[in-house]
Amino acid sequence: MKIAIIGTGNLGHSIAKGLIIDNAFTTLYLTKRNVEDLEEFDGYNKVFITSDNVLAIQKSDILIFAVQPAHFENILKEIAPHLTEKHVLISAVTGYLIPRIENIVGENQFIIRAMPNTAIAVGKSMTCLCSNELGKKRIKIAEAIFNRLGHTLSIPESQMQAATVVCASGVAFWMRLIRATTQAAIQLGFDAEVAQELSMHTCEGAASLLIQTGNHPEEEIDRVTTPKGCTIEGLNEMEHKGLSSSLIQGMIASYNKISNIKKEQI
Repeated sequence: MKIAIIGTGNLGHSIAKGLIIDNAFTTLYLTKRNVEDLEEFDGYNKVFITSDNVLAIQKSDILIFAVQPAHFENILKEIAPHLTEKHVLISAVTGYLIPRIENIVGENQFIIRAMPNTAIAVGKSMTCLCSNELGKKRIKIAEAIFNRLGHTLSIPESQMQAATVVCASGVAFWMRLIRATTQAAIQLGFDAEVAQELSMHTCEGAASLLIQTGNHPEEEIDRVTTPKGCTIEGLNEMEHKGLSSSLIQGMIASYNKISNIKKEQI
């Protein structure tokens, strides 16, 4: 795969690192206005650093855009005359809808949107994908790239806002739960560092159980609850205090906020 990452900032860095570790390209072009920021990629075989977006596009087949939303339109206008039928455009630009991209580059391009989260930095991103009609023929390419950096799921573009709350904002929600269990562990007598280690690895184990077994969360809860036991006592107390309700309401509030931002932009 001849890949170009247009706008190699934080997200672009993470994608580039994942591709380099897996040696998942024939050539890899990384672009940024300040190429000095990309010095860490100097010396890698078949990795090229440039500030010239057009050059990177002419040398590549798969184009991953990881720029700021405010800059995306100008970049698309810059590169549009140089696009061919071979190019696959993968946009990781937040909130930039496919019809807006098509209005600039045309509907006769393979266009895919990818929404990774910050866990991409450690190869554990939950990345949601959607595409235009033509892009469906190349969605497997995006899956192959982002599956190297975590897990992918293809969804309709109409669900991308909701997925932003569940997967992108969701990282913050899970961090808050880990912080809360860490604080509880400290109150129960553990040092702060040990408390966090206990909390974060327990969280990882719980998620891994569901991923690997395919079980419903309640099935795994049943395995650790016993009649009149300490686990059910704690769970019931949390529910009495509104744990599930608070999480659901918080996520809905987050979705309402992102929906209002979109309306203001329109």
